[in-house]
Amino acid sequence: MARPKGFNLLIVKGDGSGVFRLSLPRWLLGLTVGGAVFVAATLGAIYSDYLSLRHQRANFTALQGRLVEQQTLIDDSEKRAREVRVEIDSWRNLHARIWEPFGPDAGPASKRGTGIGGGTPSRVSGDGGAVKEEMDQLAGLVKEEGDNLRSLERFLARASKVLASLPSRWPLRGPVNSEFGKRLSPWAPSSEFHSGLDIGAPIGTPVKAPAPGTVVFAGQHSEYGVTLIIDHGNDTKSLYGHLTKLQVTLNQRVQRGDVVALSGNTGRSSGPHLHYEIQVKGQAVNPHGYIWEDAPLTASR
Repeated sequence: MARPKGFNLLIVKGDGSGVFRLSLPRWLLGLTVGGAVFVAATLGAIYSDYLSLRHQRANFTALQGRLVEQQTLIDDSEKRAREVRVEIDSWRNLHARIWEPFGPDAGPASKRGTGIGGGTPSRVSGDGGAVKEEMDQLAGLVKEEGDNLRSLERFLARASKVLASLPSRWPLRGPVNSEFGKRLSPWAPSSEFHSGLDIGAPIGTPVKAPAPGTVVFAGQHSEYGVTLIIDHGNDTKSLYGHLTKLQVTLNQRVQRGDVVALSGNTGRSSGPHLHYEIQVKGQAVNPHGYIWEDAPLTASR
């Protein structure tokens, strides 16, 4: 049986009144079917790509939003890091001011003379590595300052015992009639060195110990009359002259605020007052350098 060379396509009208016959070669039909399949496959691939692109676009939009949020977080982190560095710098300045009165060798050797320096690492937009490096640096600085603060705490714990023993309060309240240092002598028309403060006070005014200590002298003095001397330790003593009465005895231990005597006008004195003197290693020093309280009244010479 011979193989047909083509195909006939019959098209009949709806009312059956006419028939249209179309002869199609076999190769044309195959080409048409193949083309239709190709077009359908191509359209399917394009549509699939279209759906994929829509999905990727949605993902990109969401990712772009996340990138904006992350960039905002990075900017906030860098701003906060700069603020923390400024705060750490203020800590170091504060530490330096606290250590300064104790001399250049008092503070921790590894911390003296160091500064933070620089700034934040070179900023790259969205660079999480730079932020991590900055956080690592800040963590190291905070630990360093924490060690410095603990060292300062240990030092102050030891120093507090010495500070507590210093005569840092006024023994009584009254006008300072004569300051420490060179002055015009009340007994002669010449100048003399005054080794303490003359604090005006009515006879019988309570004199209080400005710091804890031990009484090492309680009796008569050729110049200061009834006199009291208290040893506060660390080569520091306080002297009280022109008293009218002693309230403590030799070798007695006294505490800050204890009434140790009553003021008077004994010895070489031109009127009722208290001569208050501080001695360090046997040498008179200015009591104002030890008194932390405000002056009772304006001084007069």
